Amino acid sequence: MPLTEMALEKGLPANLDAERYVLGSVLVDDTVFIQIAGTLENEDFSLEKHRRIFMRMGELYARGERIDRVTVANELMKQNQLESVDGLSYLVSLDDGLPTLANLDSYVRIVKDKSILRRIIFTSQKLINQCVLGEDEPDRILAGAEENLLKLGEARAKDSLLNPKQILDQFEGGLNTFLDPSKRIRGISTGYLKFDEMTGGLHEGELFVLAARPAMGKTALALNIAQHVATSPTSPATVAVFSLEMSKESLLTRMVCASARVDQQKFRAGYLNQEERRRLQKAVAELVKAPLYIDDTAGANLMDIHAKLRRLQAEQGLGLVVIDYLQLMSGRGRFENRNAEISSISRGMKLLAKELKVPILALSQLSRAPETRPGDHRPQISDLRESGSIEQDADLVAFIFREEVYKPDREDLKGLAELLLSKQRNGPTGRVNLVFLKEFTKFENRTNDLGDSLPE
Repeated sequence: MPLTEMALEKGLPANLDAERYVLGSVLVDDTVFIQIAGTLENEDFSLEKHRRIFMRMGELYARGERIDRVTVANELMKQNQLESVDGLSYLVSLDDGLPTLANLDSYVRIVKDKSILRRIIFTSQKLINQCVLGEDEPDRILAGAEENLLKLGEARAKDSLLNPKQILDQFEGGLNTFLDPSKRIRGISTGYLKFDEMTGGLHEGELFVLAARPAMGKTALALNIAQHVATSPTSPATVAVFSLEMSKESLLTRMVCASARVDQQKFRAGYLNQEERRRLQKAVAELVKAPLYIDDTAGANLMDIHAKLRRLQAEQGLGLVVIDYLQLMSGRGRFENRNAEISSISRGMKLLAKELKVPILALSQLSRAPETRPGDHRPQISDLRESGSIEQDADLVAFIFREEVYKPDREDLKGLAELLLSKQRNGPTGRVNLVFLKEFTKFENRTNDLGDSLPE
């Protein structure tokens, strides 16, 4: 008999005895409900009557009431569902032949495993239907499949509470490395000395939001960091840059001119001397060898980016992700307003950073508040545009500020820039002084103080 026919004949994966034992355990001792509810959801039960019973148990627990045959039957009666679960007699039978409660974890795991298998089947069937109908592009279908399967993996990995011994056992290098700061894994260097000193570099799993008003140089700084990471002479790492605003040719032009220290206007006009051409050739040769990847798909969503990053990580490894910029991304699904959509995107970025175990540098626009603020135009956390959740999801939030933009007549301000580290989940906040070379769109450390940091 073909495997497909055998599978259809066997039916969907389920273990009704395990489901009955889980529900019966609660009726015997309702203190175990919270233990079960921490792993199982209503939809994990294969029978509709089991789902209804578990749901009513949850409502009783939420109100702080006892969970037993009588109270559950009463809740079902209120919803006109008692007959649909085969009446009080079925509730009474749930603990018939119930083995010891010490085996409860095993029953819960069996129910969860069968639920995961059913979800894989449903997801696969949906994927088959999409392929047969052919209404979506193959890349979109593949990206959706990856996202759905990832969610199934997250559902299976709910048990994330670890004691200190388990955490140390899983820590790379063990106890000695954990206790010795000199041996602990440091983040990726950005090339800006004082910023690296304050943050320890960019760490895996962290979301770094870099925000600024237009023309402050946020794309330039992000590209400077990306280029530094990808072309490091000691430990180059793979960098993926997603640009939703500029073309890949424009980005490459910026990076080449910044590296060669050649005026972009002269480059575009073609007025270059021999020395400048030599420096450009050297910069291009360096970039060609670098593990740097650029995607300029307009209106990309997180699902598309996720699929591309998973493939790149599998093929090349991954050290840093740059997204320029957050407000140009689109969310999948329906949202009440733009704030809710941006909240979904920023939360998705944080989860993506954790899943891929890489730092994500996401650029963000600011509201007009800094320009209308009298006196000091330095940005504040509250100026993040369209969503306060960006601040909540980010591990690092930094702002670029160049006072010369507001006071163009002040010669003493030309080229001076500040990187304002306004939030750091695991370190200090403060100010890093930089130099901005406008003609090269390049930020550099200040030579006189190497980016002196002023604590707040």
